[in-house]
Amino acid sequence: MRIAQIAPLFEAVPPKLYGGTERVVHSLTEELVAMGHEVTLFASGDSITSAKLAAMRPEALRLDPTVKDWVAHYMRMVETVGRRAGEFDVIHSHIDYFPLGLLDRQGTPFLTTLHGRLDLPEFGEIYGTYAHTPFVSISDHQRLPIPQLDWARTILHGMPADRLKPLDVKRDYLAFLGRVSPEKGLDRAIRIAAAAGMKLKVAAKVDNADKAYFESEIKPLLSIGEVEFIGEINDDQKPEFLSGAHALLFPIRWPEPFGLVMIESMACGTPVIAFRHGSVPEVMEDGLTGFIVETEEEAVAALKRLPELDRTRVRQRFDERFTSRRMAQDYVDLYQELIDAKKSPRLRAVAGN
Repeated sequence: MRIAQIAPLFEAVPPKLYGGTERVVHSLTEELVAMGHEVTLFASGDSITSAKLAAMRPEALRLDPTVKDWVAHYMRMVETVGRRAGEFDVIHSHIDYFPLGLLDRQGTPFLTTLHGRLDLPEFGEIYGTYAHTPFVSISDHQRLPIPQLDWARTILHGMPADRLKPLDVKRDYLAFLGRVSPEKGLDRAIRIAAAAGMKLKVAAKVDNADKAYFESEIKPLLSIGEVEFIGEINDDQKPEFLSGAHALLFPIRWPEPFGLVMIESMACGTPVIAFRHGSVPEVMEDGLTGFIVETEEEAVAALKRLPELDRTRVRQRFDERFTSRRMAQDYVDLYQELIDAKKSPRLRAVAGN
């Protein structure tokens, strides 16, 4: 199967540090190649892939301070994909609504995986315009704001089974991994750890847009309890960071579409204490891979129940549910459905005399 993958341009594929969508695209692309498919990855030139790389610019947008209009780079990539559409059996987009108008007007089967939140008012209008085109959700909950789209399937994320593994290290803290922003709930994590009398290690990125929030809301909390702020970490650092934690705290306060850090933690055998928002009940299995809670008080109580959980079983559930091979096979099945549907003759109504 000849497959085009259209990746975001803000980060390399895979991202060097933080970056969820690009990490998923990399996992999917590499697995498709391993399965014998011919894959072309449209991405930034600093991406690393076993597929054919169609470099749309030299480096990721986030690394280039000279970029003034990022939309121009996306539109150029969309046009490039459109001109090459005939080379592929299926086109898979991961860049939201940008290519939908063009892809809808050409003959190659295509689909769009939506990776972000869909509860903003403009999204209903723009995606509704292309409601007849096939979309993939990354959790069932993600669909709720726009249920009228042509939802072809929900495909949960996956990652390579050997990317992150449990390490036999001393466990003496709680972990927070990801990004510092109001919706990610680092303030909650700090208070939970302090109330439980446990150390908290924070491996998180602070975007420019969130620097004011970090300075005004988070920095004053860092003196509560015992908090070690590490900053961004890469994949090579994650096994030790997550394996050394009693649990990962995931105290979100927004409709999380998926939450890749939950399965990264599970891959290391580390249970997750997660707030019941968005995709959490679809990813987490309460009492098996961690605990799902509603309040900070419930989170503190859940920490006392961690000895009930089997970390070997946590890793086993990752292997059973969240590998990139499972994810890739789900997508291949859908690709074939779209290709077969495109080939099928369609009956046309004939007006009566």
